[in-house]
Amino acid sequence: MMTTLAISGYRSLRDIRVRLSRLTIVTGANGSGKSSLYRALRLLADIAQGRIIQSLAAEGGLQSTLWAGPESFSRAMKAGTQPVQGTVRKNAISLKLGFSGEDYGYAIDLGLPTSPVFLSDPEIKTETLWTGERLGRQNAFAVRNGRSVRIRADSGEWRQVHQYLAPFDSMMTHCSDPREAIELLVLRERMRDWRFYDHMRTDPEAPARKPQVGTYTPVLSADGSDLAAAIETIREIGAGKEMKDAIADAFPAGSVAVTGSGAYLQVEMRQHGLLRPLLASELSDGTLRYLLLIAALLSPRPPALMILNEPETSLHPDLLPSLARLIVQASKQCQIIVVSHAAALVAALDAEADSRQIVLEKSLGETAVQDDMPPSWTWPSR
Repeated sequence: MMTTLAISGYRSLRDIRVRLSRLTIVTGANGSGKSSLYRALRLLADIAQGRIIQSLAAEGGLQSTLWAGPESFSRAMKAGTQPVQGTVRKNAISLKLGFSGEDYGYAIDLGLPTSPVFLSDPEIKTETLWTGERLGRQNAFAVRNGRSVRIRADSGEWRQVHQYLAPFDSMMTHCSDPREAIELLVLRERMRDWRFYDHMRTDPEAPARKPQVGTYTPVLSADGSDLAAAIETIREIGAGKEMKDAIADAFPAGSVAVTGSGAYLQVEMRQHGLLRPLLASELSDGTLRYLLLIAALLSPRPPALMILNEPETSLHPDLLPSLARLIVQASKQCQIIVVSHAAALVAALDAEADSRQIVLEKSLGETAVQDDMPPSWTWPSR
């Protein structure tokens, strides 16, 4: 389980470190930095997919995503007795992302590009993988500085595994070896398994509303296009009873079936008082979204980490208590981070013993965690 998340220099997240739990709720006012924290998590996942440079370029390049304020605030600036202004920099311009858990920790430092052509592509300056929750002198396992990558052997000796790693390639994707760098491989595969749900379509042309080719689907796609197959997979090899109970909890006397014509499957739902089932194309946006959330959260193949961004979108307030119960149930199988500004959902999730609420607020353009003592953290040096 991830226990600490650290972000530095990304948008409004000048320097933020947060503790995470089995179920973590991130909330705050509009513009407080919730979306930036969510996007930072997506960037971390992109490292394991070899896409972080392209993802940052798509956001406008490193210059567009860097913290736009001063390197630090003086007391006078914070008190308002001195205007906010830039100071002489003490550190290199960088965007840093990192996390740790009881077994492994990882951090990456991205700096300004040096290519005269690819000006949107940042360069990876350092990467470090260590064992345990906090980086120290003795627990680093893999270290990348510039283009050089070293791996610590079982004997404790360091071995050079790469001398000319391209500045746009991560050691996570290019130095993982099942024989000599198994820790890198394990962490890479774990990060590749992270799941993000923030754009499950419910519009009239949403794929989930139409018949789709059916095949075993233990993991719902990010856009929900394989909803019918995912529901039938849960029913056959997963938590069929739990899904039935979740539907009944949200829609009393309601039920969901999957019907097929040839290779194509589609969802239909019976609701109390209606003489015929409704096809997915006839369901309201909120009802369809709730079915999508059920399929995502009751996956027969739970991930190491699942992140839900504003899952309350399109849902009637009466559904939020049921959604909270569904999320709590799923958190017993995998770690979940929920980003939300729905007070009812946040309160219901925060009532759980294993949950942790992170309230973000913004001052002088900088995101901070309300009433929090940040966990200890050490960034690798360049």
